[in-house]
Amino acid sequence: MTIRLATRASRLALWQTEHVASLLKAAGFATEIVPMQTTGDAVQDRSLAKIGSKGVFTEELELSLLRGETQLAVHSAKDVQSSIPRELELLAFLEREQVNDVVLSYDEKFSLDKPGILLGTSSTRRKAQLRRFYPNASTAEARGNLQTRLRKLEEGQFDALVLAYAGVHRMGYEHLVRHTLPANQFVPATGQGSIAIECAASLDEDLKARLKAALDHPATHTCLLAERAFLHTMEGGCSIPSFALATLDGHGRLRLHGGLISLSGEEYVEEIQTAETAAEAHTLGVSVADAVLGRGGREILASIREHRG
Repeated sequence: MTIRLATRASRLALWQTEHVASLLKAAGFATEIVPMQTTGDAVQDRSLAKIGSKGVFTEELELSLLRGETQLAVHSAKDVQSSIPRELELLAFLEREQVNDVVLSYDEKFSLDKPGILLGTSSTRRKAQLRRFYPNASTAEARGNLQTRLRKLEEGQFDALVLAYAGVHRMGYEHLVRHTLPANQFVPATGQGSIAIECAASLDEDLKARLKAALDHPATHTCLLAERAFLHTMEGGCSIPSFALATLDGHGRLRLHGGLISLSGEEYVEEIQTAETAAEAHTLGVSVADAVLGRGGREILASIREHRG
């Protein structure tokens, strides 16, 4: 049987999918990669927050699963919306890369402390965190694939770009990294650094088990269950500046650092909780989200929605 893999048509997405294909090949599966253009790829003249729909990088891939045209969809885990259709399931999460946000510049002496710098990013979360922790900097919308953003950087449209390390590393641009932002301050988006594998819930159970065994990284999966439970409870998505990072220690204890920040960066609510076992991942995510919402998060979300009309 040939496993058809739905993916975005960007270079990074294709790299990720080729990596998935190599893991499946090692497990004895033949594969075919099916590139697709998503709404998020097609609409480049508006920010993600203004596009408005959920799943801007996943919807077309999910439709191919529902139609039976492909067996698996390969996503950056941070792009997967907080709720997916009940006819679909998240089968596996590949081992997570380094989770940090990084700052890229062609200027080897670039400093975040320099007054008046302009930083390019398409992330609502990163913009808000930069306003809080680097108020001397301004931000500008930087849509497009990694190569497009780097071209804009080279043209001088920005002084630097703020991106996830995982994509920068996968595309071989580590030499442009000037700062690695600390993950306990610039807490990443849910799922950042991992690749998510989605399938139709109706896919043959034995086949699902074989595919999961070939692709899934159990520790990463546990962390993502906690983070996604947090995101679901927050009713958040890529247009909401929420953040969540779960980690497992050597004794199997799970720690979740989650929170929400206002668009201005002035209001900031965070919560850190732990669970003794991986089995409590979902409960932990809900608990952290409830704490954030109860300590001002609801008001921040209401303000953001009112601001956007």
